[in-house]
Amino acid sequence: MADALFYVMAVAAVLAALGVVLAKNPMQCVLSLLASFFALAVIYLLAGFQFLAAAQILVYAGAILVLFLFTIMLLNLGNPGSEDPTDVRMFSRANAGLMVVVAAALLFVAALGVRRAGPLPVAASTPKTGLDPIPALAGEMFGRYLLPFEAISVLLLATAVAVVVLAKRDRRPNEGGRT
Repeated sequence: MADALFYVMAVAAVLAALGVVLAKNPMQCVLSLLASFFALAVIYLLAGFQFLAAAQILVYAGAILVLFLFTIMLLNLGNPGSEDPTDVRMFSRANAGLMVVVAAALLFVAALGVRRAGPLPVAASTPKTGLDPIPALAGEMFGRYLLPFEAISVLLLATAVAVVVLAKRDRRPNEGGRT
C-alpha cells in the first residue's frame, strides 16, 4: 500500500510541477505549487521523515507560498484580463467537477488500501539510543548554520520590501513617453 501511495504522490507531484510551468495565470501557478508541496510532504512522511514533512508544510506551503501570493496581489497579476477569450480556465465548472471525481476516487482507493493493509507503521521518533533528534537538528541549525539561516530571512525581507516598492511606483508615462 505504501508503494502505491508513493507512486500516486510522485505522479501528483510531477503533474503539479508541470502545472506550475505551463499555467498562464500566476494564481494557477501558485495553486499548482501548493499541490506539489503537499505531494512532497506525503512522500516525506512515507519515507519516515516527519520533521521534514512538517517543515515542508509550514515553511514552503505556509510562508513561501504566502509571500508568492502577496507578490501576485501587490503587482496585480492575478487577473490576466480578457486578452484571450479562448483561454481555457483551470477552475471552470467542468474542471471542478472532474477534480471532485478524481479526489473522491483517490480517497476511495486510499480507504480500500488502509482497510486491507491496516494503518501504515509509523517510524520511531527517537533513535534506538534514546536521543531525541530535534535538539541536535536545532543545535546545528541555530548554531553552526545560524548565519545562513538569518541571511535567508534578511533576503526574504528585502524581497518583500522590493515588491512593495515596485508595486507602489508611479506607473504614469513621463515626458519622454516612457514608463
